[in-house]
Amino acid sequence: MNGETKATDGVGKPFAEWIGRRTEQQDIVTPRLDSSYRAIFDPHLAAVDAGAAPLGLHWCLSPRIAGMAELGPDGHPAKNRDLPPVPQPRRMWAGGAIETFDSLRVGDHVRLVSTITDVTFKQGRSGSLCFVTVSHDYLTERGLAIRDRQDAVYREAAKLPPAGSAGDKIGSPRVPRRSWPIETSPTFLFRYSAITFNGHRIHYDEPYATGVEGYPGLVVHGPLQATLLFNRAAIEGGRVPKRFDYRGLSPAIVGEPLAVCAGEENLFWTQGPSGRVYMEAAVTYS
Repeated sequence: MNGETKATDGVGKPFAEWIGRRTEQQDIVTPRLDSSYRAIFDPHLAAVDAGAAPLGLHWCLSPRIAGMAELGPDGHPAKNRDLPPVPQPRRMWAGGAIETFDSLRVGDHVRLVSTITDVTFKQGRSGSLCFVTVSHDYLTERGLAIRDRQDAVYREAAKLPPAGSAGDKIGSPRVPRRSWPIETSPTFLFRYSAITFNGHRIHYDEPYATGVEGYPGLVVHGPLQATLLFNRAAIEGGRVPKRFDYRGLSPAIVGEPLAVCAGEENLFWTQGPSGRVYMEAAVTYS
């Protein structure tokens, strides 16, 4: 996020007691999950070995499940006991990193161990921000398969259009080595929300996305874009990246053409027709 500086922590680091907290969940890579995921993302998936799950499917495992009465106005659980009760109400996926040690396979029983590793407050152009970092270990009977760091950002209630929306300066457009167009229809977003059990209304409720959170339209999921980039990196490199670091720079909006781009030196990004970069990723193959 550009233009942000660290806020003063004062006497102590807020929510320091949450750092190190760990939770565990169990899930199964079912044939139905595998088929549903492929139906959403084909033909943009990298080839995998027979029996292996496609890349990015781990984000569909062990979603946070809450009853309807437990949801907040944004569609997320209002009281998630696994995360600190930060005061900022609006949340977005800011980025993260994937380390791959082994493939997930259809039929795997997966144990997900999640650990809060940092809670940081900053001051940005849109107001005060809180970043919560969680490390997720996906383990099978063969051992650690994936280590996935996720950075979530919490923002104040919307007062103006979010940073990165129409009208902001975009800088010099990047020139990709190769690019692939992606159609981001409401149905595409709805199906991804369904398979990840993501109730955040900015992805399917346009009046809420525009009138409450201030976006110019439905917002394309961060992990959906990361999935496209992760698979494209595997296709271009001919193998699964050992490490995949990514971060969101600007919200991608449904109806705006979106391209997955490959640049030099193992760099990948998504961008719009004006050259605005939505998400960027750096890849290490070995």
